[in-house]
Amino acid sequence: MARTVNCVYLKKEADGLDFQLYPGDIGKRIFDNICKEAWGLWQKKQTMLINENKLNMMNAEDRSFLEINMIEFLFEGKDVTVEGYVPEDK
Repeated sequence: MARTVNCVYLKKEADGLDFQLYPGDIGKRIFDNICKEAWGLWQKKQTMLINENKLNMMNAEDRSFLEINMIEFLFEGKDVTVEGYVPEDK
């Protein structure tokens, strides 16, 4: 039987993630409150942000940018965009 969560992004009961996909307290919060469907939507948005901003996941600043946008997208309902981010090393 699938694990269900009350997804704060979709505002409905839905299948939860199978395991914690992100580390730390944020990862626990995602595991407890975000469903598979919402996580899939974030992954598509994340891919767009990485590609259009030419982010380097080895760069701590770029990872921080993605994490902030992930939280805003999943928990605050913001439609994150690519505009406004200018990495220091680019």
